[in-house]
Amino acid sequence: MKARWTMKRWGTCVTMLALSTVIASVGKGQGLPAAAPEEVGMSRHRLERIASFIQGHVEEGRLAGAAAMVIRRGRVAYFHASGYADKETRRPLERDSIFRIYSMTKPVTGVALMTLQEEGALRLDDPVSRHIPEFKSLHVAAGVEGGAFKLEVPLREMTIRDLMTHTSGLTYGHFGESPGEAPDVDALYDRLKVLDPAGTLDDMIDKLSRIPLLHQPGSRWHYSVSVDVQGYLIEKLSGQRLDAFFEERIFGPLKMVDTGFHVPASKLDRLTASYIAPQQEEGSIRRIDDPSHSELAQRPRFLSGGAGLVSTVSDYARFCQMLLNGGELEGVRILKPETVALMTRNHLPASIGESGPESGVGFGLDFAVVTDASAAGGHISKGAYYWEGLASTLFWIDPEERLIALFMAQLIPNDRYPLRSQFRRLTYQAIER
Repeated sequence: MKARWTMKRWGTCVTMLALSTVIASVGKGQGLPAAAPEEVGMSRHRLERIASFIQGHVEEGRLAGAAAMVIRRGRVAYFHASGYADKETRRPLERDSIFRIYSMTKPVTGVALMTLQEEGALRLDDPVSRHIPEFKSLHVAAGVEGGAFKLEVPLREMTIRDLMTHTSGLTYGHFGESPGEAPDVDALYDRLKVLDPAGTLDDMIDKLSRIPLLHQPGSRWHYSVSVDVQGYLIEKLSGQRLDAFFEERIFGPLKMVDTGFHVPASKLDRLTASYIAPQQEEGSIRRIDDPSHSELAQRPRFLSGGAGLVSTVSDYARFCQMLLNGGELEGVRILKPETVALMTRNHLPASIGESGPESGVGFGLDFAVVTDASAAGGHISKGAYYWEGLASTLFWIDPEERLIALFMAQLIPNDRYPLRSQFRRLTYQAIER
């Protein structure tokens, strides 16, 4: 077995021949100030273990490439990128490489919706049907009878808070689960192509209005298209397309210059390729798109508030720092501190308990929130919040440690290897004070 994790092998300034691009943390903040790790209470030597972790996965062929950034007390303490943006063309991964962030789009949509909440356009406990009348007649699937759904009236209407906490009763089609009898709710999502890239958000709402809910609103946590519905709400309440609203309210003010729903032609040479993991441990990753001929070169018809964005490590770091700062970055305020605090506390009702995405984790308004650090696996603080994307991108924000960490790769699915737990452990073990 190769000794993948020894720092002696790689040295302090880690290189990997043509495979690695390493950028020193000092003076390379790319929009956020930088610091030597020691200046923000972190060990330089221990942070370098992150490089070995990434390079081990690249060398073994598990990842084409990956990038990691650690920010503490408002300054970039560490950045490392190894491997390829496109393994087939041997194009190296760079600091400004553009990644499909998939579900890391969701917190952005949540922030955008809460800017409208601050303006009084909506309340969290509004019935969704107040703003989307098509949802007024939704019923709940309660099994199957005579080859058709047995329906029941909702005990209460779905609220906007339900949408933001994934307790709405909506599901995700092939990502979801159904009562287990045919016909089932998820099968209808797939059959009607609820998230059809060739369709529009209006088409999505029309289809959802014809499908029963998977469960009673507020009765359980279930990952779903709820955030795409939030995107539709933003368009209806603002009178703007979702991409224009994001640019005006978030990306422009935060100087997130490489984040959006498509990649301009001038930036396609920075787009990373996506890969699918092998089913067997000894298999090889396989490229599933060609960045030079990507559909992302065109402005999409379907603007997915749940999974549609691309971004860079540096851009998303600015979004995270705004949140950690209580809604402000470099003199630009996106949200009030009270609103950020509201979004990043657990909102799951007592009837559900803390049965969120995993043990020790509840759910806020479009963020997972750690409620029990020990049950969540340790190496994180209670009150930290996070999310991740389908293609192995992830972030978390730890207010107690004033810490932000980001990891970006392009491997589907994101749970093929324990990347999040490994990166989290290596980040926290580098904290000295």
